[in-house]
Amino acid sequence: MYEYCEKLKIERRDNGVLVITLDNPPTNAFEGAMHDELYMVLEDLNRDKETKVVVITGAGDRAFSAGGDINEMKRLLGEPKDAIKGFADAKRLLNALLRLERPLIARINGHAVGLGATVALFADLAYATENAKIADPHVAVGYTAGDGGALIWPQLIGFMRAREYLLTGDPILGKDAAAIGLINKAVPPEELDAVVYGMADRLAAGASVALNLTKQAINLPLRRYFEGMIDASLFFEAISEFSDDHREAVHAFLEKRKPKFTGK
Repeated sequence: MYEYCEKLKIERRDNGVLVITLDNPPTNAFEGAMHDELYMVLEDLNRDKETKVVVITGAGDRAFSAGGDINEMKRLLGEPKDAIKGFADAKRLLNALLRLERPLIARINGHAVGLGATVALFADLAYATENAKIADPHVAVGYTAGDGGALIWPQLIGFMRAREYLLTGDPILGKDAAAIGLINKAVPPEELDAVVYGMADRLAAGASVALNLTKQAINLPLRRYFEGMIDASLFFEAISEFSDDHREAVHAFLEKRKPKFTGK
């Protein structure tokens, strides 16, 4: 059913748990193919009668996903039409995450950054290793945090805390993220599978109709909030896409120097 996947690994376990692995080494950064495949898988899952619970994780132990690819950002500096399409694709992916009917568990096996953090935090349950870094550093590359971060961080940890992390781009360790409610739990790496798959197996053995509908009921306010703000948020991010500061941030990152922002 998921034979089209090249950047995602799909594993179907015997008890109805399906595992999606983001597989774009070395940091599982999102780029066109993986972005599109994840959207298609999420859509197909709502027609997959064999799957009861979904786990999403990253390949290896370095990163869940490092988010956007800096080389792709450089390419988009000269391809405005592709940049705008990217924002439309982001809306489509986030909508699919919120409308997934099965419970979704994020297994944050390493750093989750930018869109990687957003995907993990849009899950119904999230478990991380204690030292995994979770961050939305859009501002560090001259971007507005418009592709989901401005929605989900305030809902999980409140506006004051969310502002601090989104306006600075500072990371938070898994153990601290769990302490403030950004994720469910943080554990040593060797305990992550037991926690994640223990919960996945428990949910898979439960009353699927009741679980699926409870999950959808919980997500109704998020879906309404999403519909009310996502177009404006992505418009704000699109404005920042064409700013001098974003261009400077991309070149500075590639040249391994500190960016000199001008506020333009």
